[in-house]
Order: sequence, then C-alpha cells, then structure tokens
Amino acid sequence: MTLRFLPLTPNSLLVELSDLDATLALFDALTHAALPGIAELVPAARTLLVRTHPGTPANGTLAAAIAAQMPQVSLRSETAAEVLELPVTYDGADLSEVAALMSLTTAEVIAAHQAALWTVAFCGFAPGFAYMTGSDPRFDLPRRASPRPRIPAGSVALAGRFCGIYPQASPGGWQLIGTTPEPMWDLSRNPPALLRPGQRVRFVARTPTPRKPPPQPSAAPTGPSLHIRATAFPVLVQDAGRPHQAALGLTASGALDLPALRRANRALGNPPDSPALELTLGPTRISVDQPATLALDGAATQAAILTPTARIAIDPARPFALDPGEVLEILPPTRGMRSYLALRGGFAVAPTLGSASTDTLAHLGPPPLTTGSALPLGHAKALAVDPTPRPAPHLPAPGETVTLPVTLGPRADWFPPEMLALFLSQEWEVTPHCSRTGLRLSGAAPLTRDARELPSEGTERGAIQIPHSGQPVLFLADHPLTGGYPVIATLLPEALPLAAQLPPGARIRFAAATPFAPIEPTP
Repeated sequence: MTLRFLPLTPNSLLVELSDLDATLALFDALTHAALPGIAELVPAARTLLVRTHPGTPANGTLAAAIAAQMPQVSLRSETAAEVLELPVTYDGADLSEVAALMSLTTAEVIAAHQAALWTVAFCGFAPGFAYMTGSDPRFDLPRRASPRPRIPAGSVALAGRFCGIYPQASPGGWQLIGTTPEPMWDLSRNPPALLRPGQRVRFVARTPTPRKPPPQPSAAPTGPSLHIRATAFPVLVQDAGRPHQAALGLTASGALDLPALRRANRALGNPPDSPALELTLGPTRISVDQPATLALDGAATQAAILTPTARIAIDPARPFALDPGEVLEILPPTRGMRSYLALRGGFAVAPTLGSASTDTLAHLGPPPLTTGSALPLGHAKALAVDPTPRPAPHLPAPGETVTLPVTLGPRADWFPPEMLALFLSQEWEVTPHCSRTGLRLSGAAPLTRDARELPSEGTERGAIQIPHSGQPVLFLADHPLTGGYPVIATLLPEALPLAAQLPPGARIRFAAATPFAPIEPTP
C-alpha cells in the first residue's frame, strides 16, 4: 500500500492512499495505535487528514511514524463492526430516475439497496451526515443536474458511490430514494451522531412512520439580560470553539478573531475563552437590565453611550460601564470587519458539546441574535478589571493590501507552475460574498488547474480552495469538514485572525516561504 504525505499546516498533514478501503484500514490502524501527538483523524474518500497537538509538528518524523503502522494494516473485513439496521420507506422523489439510471426496476433498486452492506467512510457537510459506501458497485450515480433548495430531514439519498441521510432540512443535489424516521443527530444522545466512521449499516424496508417533531426553542430569558435594540447583521455568541469533533461531522467553529475575544475578556478579569458577542460590521445598539461592565475589542470602531440627555463617546481600548436606561451604540468599523463585546461575569449560555459558540454552517449553539433578541447576563466570578489601555492591532480598510503567509499544498501540484506563480504574485480582492464559512476572492486572472474531479477530502481552517471558476475561496471557522475542490494552499495559523478581519474591498497577496513538496518520512 503506497502512502503519500501532503503538507497542510504546521500541525496537520494529509495522507493520500489508493482507495477508500485503504483509507479506512489506515484509519483503523492509527485509531488503535494511539500514536503520541496525534489529536484527530478525518477520513475521506482516498485521504486521511491527521491533526496533531501543539508541540507535535506535522513533519517527516510524524510521516515515518504513520508509515510504520503499515505492516499492521489489513483491509477491513465485513465483520469489522456491528451492523446497524436502519428502517427506510422507499418513497423518494428520484426513485424512478435512479432506476432508469441503473437500468433496473424500482423494485430491483430497493432490493439492491437493502442487500448491500454500507460502511460509513467519513462524516461532513452537516452534523450527523455520514458518507456511506456500499458493497454493490452498481450504486455509482450522478448528482442531480439542478440541486433542490430544500431536502427534508431523514431523506435517504445517493450520489457517486455514496449513500447519505440528511440529518436536517437543507439544500442538496443528491438523488432521493426514501426516508427514515431515525434521527441522525440528537443532542440528547451520547454521542449525538448516530453514524460514525467505520459503522456498518444495512437498510430494511418499513411502512411510513411520522418523524418526531423538532424540539421547540426555549423561552425568552426572564432574568437580567442584554438586549439587542438594533443591528444590521446578526450578533453571534462565540468562544474558543469545540475542537476534536470531526467524528461527529463538525469543525471547531469559535471566534474568528480569537485574540480579540481573549483581549476583551482579560480586560474584564474573565477567563480568556469566556463567551462574548461577535459583531459583524454594524451599526449595533445594545442595552442592559442591570449595571454592567463591558469591553470592546477587534475591528476599529467608534462607540458611544446614549443617555436620555447626552451622547458620551467611549474609548474602546478601556472597559466601560453601561447602566439600565442607557444604550450602547457601536458604529460600523473603519478598519477590520468584526468586533467582540465581552461582559464582566460573562453570559449565561448553556454549552453545546462543550462550547457556547454558534456554528452557522452546522446550525449548532445559541441562535443568532437579531433586533429584539435578549441574552441572559452571567454571574461568573471574575478578577479585577484591567483599566490599562489595550493597543489595537492595525487592521486593513477597504482598498488596502495585506500579505498572508501560506503553506503550499496539499493540491498545489494540480496547478501548472505558471498558475502557482500567478497565485502568489496576483492581488486577490475580498468580494462582498463573505461569511463565517469563508471569503470569496476575485482576481484579474482566474487560476486554471487539472481538469480531474477531486474526491472529497478533509479541509482545514485557512484552506484556499479553487473551484471551477478559478477564483479562490478562503475557508474560515465555520468551513465544511470535507471539500471537493483542490486546496492550493493553507494559511499559517497566525494569519487566521487577520484574514477574519478583511472587509470587502480589501486585497490579499499570498506569500509562501518554501516551494510545494510532499513530506518525506524521516526516521
């Protein structure tokens, strides 16, 4: 079995293998070996993303340790894991079309789908969404030419060699063949994802059964709260995120500019990773029910306290008090993109999977706060407020250019040398199409690449994907766990906070310290 090691970040690399069976075999071997320093494994169609703990570099030494597991690797047997039976009602809108594509009757498709043994290869797209590969090679189907804007939760679908079950209503382009009443994602269950990598599944037919209604949102807070009086964009609760949840189909999420969130919390004596509010652009107006001490950090903005008789400018570099009857007004930033508002004592937010962060892609965590929303004030013990002014980092304004350091790869060799040179020499403008998922960039000359289709593989925060348009997409905190476009480079971790502060109209020049080269195992 041949391995190829491709660079991602200082603490992650991509192992390329020959096929899915080899990938799952290595995934099993590394899971049981528990090599020191490995924090997380993300299997995909033909690759295994390996993340390491701080202090364990993703280098040739790690590659050698992984390669040393190869003598212990054997292809997975059909009895490697318990087989889970899932009930399906074969009522999918595309069942007849699937039958035509496979040159079978609908009854034959149903029989083949039930006879096949399905294995969860990897998770991604949404929490609880498992990519299952089957033992019947006839299940190799194209996606729909036009994706549906909404696919119901519980839909059983086919695309390529995979079968998947949508855990929640979402857009999608897979072929729908049925529905299951079994919830794929349930936070009251441990673990919340029903299907995880390595799980084996067999489908059984059943008569239609109504799905359980989704849980109702909790009631509005009744105690002292912070109120969003007005906001142009949703305000999000963020902390340091929920790392190491890839087996559930989740990325870490968390504050886009984590140093700014930590500076705001430290100024108030809070633990540095306490939940705070992430404000995008603005303006935003906020009030409180009881006296509060706040700190603002991140994007360069003007803020003021509005009283019934005056408008009092505040220094965002220092903590400040806000009393009932007053309104905090935060104007759109002149530099940067996102501000962080921390409260002394924190906010009373229940964590989900160990974090209070709102994951906008996974729809996990506290709901976004809009005009009229309220958030309960917390009473956590805090240390003394630090009145020392905090120096603000220099952030870009629209029209300015920043240089972001990258590691070339893992798919830099999908681009000819002249395209790699163009990627590093050309300025890329941040378009208005940006979110917590990522930044869409635009350059005068698009990149061209190898015309092959890339099987889905794990991605990192800071990955720069090149879709068919040739215009890059720079992934941020709420990026998908796996992606199907080649990643030409990945930002170094220290560049992530600055990337998150780039407003539309700002420009990027990427800089690579070394040429692209696969990682060679070294003793």
